[in-house]
Amino acid sequence: MPHIHRTGRLIKAVLVVAVVAACSTVAASSAAIQAQPFPPPSGDPKIVPGGARLETLFEGGCVLTSGPAADRQGNVFFTDITLSNQCQDKQGNPLAGIIWKYDVSTKRTTVYRSPSGQANGMDFDADGNLVVTESADFGGRRVTRTDMRTGVSVILAALYQGRPLNSPNGISIDERQRIYFTDPRYDGHETIDQPVEGVYRIDPDGKIQRIIVNATKPNGVLVSPDQRTLYVADFDIGVMDTLRLSKEELASIPPLQMTLWAYPLRENGTVGPRRALVNYLPRFGPDGLTADVDGNLYVAVRDTEAPGIRVYSPQGKELARIPTGKLLPTSAEFGTGNDSNLLYITAGKGLYRIRLNSRGYQLPGK
Repeated sequence: MPHIHRTGRLIKAVLVVAVVAACSTVAASSAAIQAQPFPPPSGDPKIVPGGARLETLFEGGCVLTSGPAADRQGNVFFTDITLSNQCQDKQGNPLAGIIWKYDVSTKRTTVYRSPSGQANGMDFDADGNLVVTESADFGGRRVTRTDMRTGVSVILAALYQGRPLNSPNGISIDERQRIYFTDPRYDGHETIDQPVEGVYRIDPDGKIQRIIVNATKPNGVLVSPDQRTLYVADFDIGVMDTLRLSKEELASIPPLQMTLWAYPLRENGTVGPRRALVNYLPRFGPDGLTADVDGNLYVAVRDTEAPGIRVYSPQGKELARIPTGKLLPTSAEFGTGNDSNLLYITAGKGLYRIRLNSRGYQLPGK
């Protein structure tokens, strides 16, 4: 998401204004949180019920939350991408990234894992394992899978053609257990080792293939519910390392590409010629995204004048908007089971949700 994932690091440093103190690792309950004054959503009543409002669940992140993913019990895991130049302890030591867990039964948010490898995008596979993209800026620059029963993690991808990945970001899994992830670069102190910012596929046998090279800075990625389309959020801010540029320099660089692409997804996991579903230029555009059972897309749009989740049909027609006020969203994901109509949203430093009439698509067996 831009993880400058999400859900996915999006725009992180570029659009993040404010220097934030170190993140708190103390559990927080929603009852103790001051609710944000979010504008009401609008659009198709088949999607947005009358009176629906965003609910604040957590606002204890450092700079940028992302990557929401719900397990079979309905608990929501999300990432806290702790930018090294903004998230430090009192001695000036950079925080090492956090994965938070929102417990749906207790309504409390606690640290699930830290260091996180600067976890960015996350998704649960059909076996209930947590698959995570770890980005740069002292992160893992890899894709890992965690067995949620044992807590043991394995590395699924860290190199391509013998060289480190740039900064894995967005992630999506198809019904054949193939994992798709994006590998842009927004910030980090590490070298840039891949010749393009591409999209990759990890097959169940462990083989890794680069399948897209013509998205200039791919961020969010999503396999459509019918398995026939791979959506890619192209969020090109014009630079590959925001940490080494001043605020003035960053402000002088216009966005180069802000497009939601639709690639035909073949049965063998390769893609065909793309089409532009939505073009956001000259505004900032898409980050992480998810889908409902009807194939409609829920896209985190980081337009500073109208930030929020925009809902599109598979043909790119806008159906609804869920504004996030002054907060720039990074990603969205539906809950599971009886709460599959709960849409969880990461934006700013927090986690939010809204109950809709639409229900989210989930992998069979998830």
